Amino acid sequence: MSCRGRYAPSPTGMIHAGNARTALAAWLSARSRGGAFVWRVEDLDPPRVVPGLAEAQMQDLAWLGLDWDEGPDVGGPFAPYVQSARSAFYDEALRRLAAAGRLFPCRLSRKDLQAVASAPHGAEEVPYPASLRPRELAPDWFERLCAGPPDAAVRFRVDERPVAFVDRVQGPITERADLAVGDFVLKRRDGLWAYQLAVVVDDLAMAIDDVVRGADLLASTARQIQLIAALGGTPPAYAHVPLMVNARGEKLSKRDQGLTLHSLREAGVAPEAVAGYLAHSLGLLDRPEPCRPADLVPLFAWEKIGRADWVLPEDLAGSLAT
Repeated sequence: MSCRGRYAPSPTGMIHAGNARTALAAWLSARSRGGAFVWRVEDLDPPRVVPGLAEAQMQDLAWLGLDWDEGPDVGGPFAPYVQSARSAFYDEALRRLAAAGRLFPCRLSRKDLQAVASAPHGAEEVPYPASLRPRELAPDWFERLCAGPPDAAVRFRVDERPVAFVDRVQGPITERADLAVGDFVLKRRDGLWAYQLAVVVDDLAMAIDDVVRGADLLASTARQIQLIAALGGTPPAYAHVPLMVNARGEKLSKRDQGLTLHSLREAGVAPEAVAGYLAHSLGLLDRPEPCRPADLVPLFAWEKIGRADWVLPEDLAGSLAT
């Protein structure tokens, strides 16, 4: 059965081995079923976007042997493929949700929520309790908020019920989004769009039905499924690939410069060696033998992908050169 998959990196850092591994899995998932593959740039946080990096990311993955049917460089029927140019789509979705009574304004800061919810200090995300929802809203609250300078975040009212889905890698998942995260932000107080809204709106608009991403985003899935339902859509099939971590067991970051595709290219490592190593780490090859991504298409099956993180050696270039 044909499908539509995508890869949607943020242009805030070079493509490292873990990003490339997820991109390879997403590409193989689509290509193994004769599906289309879409490249989308998620650049919604302007202060973190590095000029020219989106193009560099595409060059790195093209060097590895991946291609795409639609994207900012090749166009396609669902353009634009850059999120910073898609505000009209997000605004329309927000208006639909507001009309359905699923939104409310929030002027509480993270510090306020820490105090109200008695959350651990420094928690990345504090669950927003339903008790803090406004009891009444003026009929024109959304129009007035949109008409003036941003002075409040806009939150989505989550359903107070379990969300269940089957992940192609992680298996059956059940989560209470209302207890795990509570009502979540769709538009920030500074006027920037939240990832949760943009990714859902774009996947629906671009007819994406095959979502492959890192296991660190698994916690976002339940709330996104609720948002998809509220917008009248059908959730895609999900696969959350285990992470690659550095020798210290930490998630890869900008500090791991020696583990980027750019650094491997500069060290003279062949793209086939990288592709073979990534395929081996996914469970598609018994040994890290050099190959091209196209060679892996007939070998791909989700049943082969394990759930454990993969630890990279500190000198990845050296290990691939031997």
